[in-house]
Amino acid sequence: MIVYAATRSSFMEDADSDVLIDSICEGFTRKIGHPNMAEVRSWKNSLNYMYKVLNDHDVPDDAGVAIEFKLPGSSRRVDFIISGRDQNGQDNVIIIELKQWEKAEAVPGAEGMVKTFIGGGINSVTHPSYQAWSYAAFFRDYNVAVQERPVHLYPCAYLHNYKRSEPEELMSPQYSLYTEKAPPFMHGEIRALRDFIKRYIHYGDNKETLYLIDNSEIRPSKSLQDLLSSMLKGNDEFILIDSQRLVFDTAMIMAAEAKTKDTKKVLIVEGGPGTGKSVVAINLLVKMTQQEMLVQYVTKNAAPRHVYEAKLAGSMRKSRISNLFQTSGAYVDVPENTLDVLIADESHRLTDKSGMFRNKGEDQIEEIISAASLSVFFIDESQRVTTTDFGSVEKIQSFARIHGAEIMRMRLDSQFRCNGSDGYIAWLDDVLDIHATAQDASFLDSYDFRVFDSPTEVRDMIYGLNGERNKARLLAGYCWNWDKEKRDDPEHADIEILGHNFRMSWNLDNTSTWAIDPESVDQVGCIHTSQGLEFDYVGVIIGLDMRCENGLIVTDHTMRAKTDQSLKGIKGMMKKDRQTAEALADEIIKNTYRTLMTRGMKGCYVYCCNQALADYLRYRLQLEPEQGKPIFEYEVNEDLTHYLVADDEM
Repeated sequence: MIVYAATRSSFMEDADSDVLIDSICEGFTRKIGHPNMAEVRSWKNSLNYMYKVLNDHDVPDDAGVAIEFKLPGSSRRVDFIISGRDQNGQDNVIIIELKQWEKAEAVPGAEGMVKTFIGGGINSVTHPSYQAWSYAAFFRDYNVAVQERPVHLYPCAYLHNYKRSEPEELMSPQYSLYTEKAPPFMHGEIRALRDFIKRYIHYGDNKETLYLIDNSEIRPSKSLQDLLSSMLKGNDEFILIDSQRLVFDTAMIMAAEAKTKDTKKVLIVEGGPGTGKSVVAINLLVKMTQQEMLVQYVTKNAAPRHVYEAKLAGSMRKSRISNLFQTSGAYVDVPENTLDVLIADESHRLTDKSGMFRNKGEDQIEEIISAASLSVFFIDESQRVTTTDFGSVEKIQSFARIHGAEIMRMRLDSQFRCNGSDGYIAWLDDVLDIHATAQDASFLDSYDFRVFDSPTEVRDMIYGLNGERNKARLLAGYCWNWDKEKRDDPEHADIEILGHNFRMSWNLDNTSTWAIDPESVDQVGCIHTSQGLEFDYVGVIIGLDMRCENGLIVTDHTMRAKTDQSLKGIKGMMKKDRQTAEALADEIIKNTYRTLMTRGMKGCYVYCCNQALADYLRYRLQLEPEQGKPIFEYEVNEDLTHYLVADDEM
């Protein structure tokens, strides 16, 4: 997606006519949303310099110019692109990362991170050369036209306010891998940047290459579980973008310091669904293992561990797999600082006790902090989905202080799931009343979200899509009992929805790798078999534990199945403090559906057992209310069981 596209001559004319910024703002609003004032200021500043750079008639008039070009499958955008052809007729694209910095400092031990004044203070950011290089690498990985035509990409950075000094910290040897591939140009180096552009753009293409890339097919998104074996062999399968790279470099520096200075450190990394928490975690596991650190990946969620183990079977010894991937309850009796690093993924799922009956140890967060010199906690508090999920930023900080650990807190903010749509996550958080956000439904241009009238339609959609890569699954809220005597029987219909000819079983109890088993498309997964994993497409059945009343989303924990353990103990809590217990149940139910509805990389299809909820979701998908439309309102449905599964025990 391109916010603004023109030829060089049109770009120059728009700038001369003082309509360039207005045109960009109009395109941005139409395709992404209203730009903030900081973005507008940066366009006014930086694009004035790009006007000067392109004010050279040796740059073809019909060369293509694109501003704010969205990376495929990501929420990130390239600042400036120039397209054309070289003397041999080869299609070329120049990727330019624009910066307004005046100064920067190298960060010892970091390959992709520097420090500069930004956001009101000195902060860590990605090196502009690394950023430009990573964006080009992203295009090469995912854009079919770039790969097959082929289109050659030449990244660079332009820091128009930055005066080069000697020695120049941005050119420190630690960054040479990226400064050689994506050279940085600085204040007073307009001619050098022009020469770089003219080296690859000899003839114009009238925006043809831009159009080709923008309308190209996108390669299927990479799957962490599929590429795990390759990653553990040292292959770079995932390019870390922006905040991901900052977290990676910070963790590597903290690990080295903890080991050499004999200090305890804790890194807390917050990030919503699809921001790459697990990708960064596995990259850290690989790099730290290569550097002969004693490191383990930790998660309470059994599903991703079992999938990882299955994917690695045959490529390494089972004992080595067990040493790398551990359950969160493995550190009850581990002596202080036994390991160099523990990487705790899905830290929001950590509990106060370990063991099957939660009767061992003190607290899993404290046990992890105690056992390692560096503990890295990846966390999203809005993915706590049971009454025993006690992981929180506050608890991690509290135990870190008790152990005298240095604390660093960071955030992952780039969206790489849901087709890179920050808008979908924001919309979902707002609709489910999890976080109030400024949002609209413009994400529908890039992410396939639909509300269906029948669960059979959702099922048939998933069946069809699963044939592509075995990466489409049906999921549901835990509103139907999981019959203990029938858990291995694929013919037993745990979930039966009257009036729709819908009869399916829950995921079978005889496999721990439901997410990748080909026959799993014939079963319905729950939160416990899908959290921490991702698919291309998901179909989500929302049970009557969540419905709409009078235009409000309400939850009802009494509609959960009796076999559901995620709300275990809630009845006892009700007797002691009803208000607090109801708030906890409400949070868990909403978080569950948020998690289920963000498992799909390309699309999510929903069926609601409560018709009012389906209508409400459709209403919220409208970009703007119709003229004169009354405030949305629904009466409470008196016959809820009409939409409920046929289950006498419910």
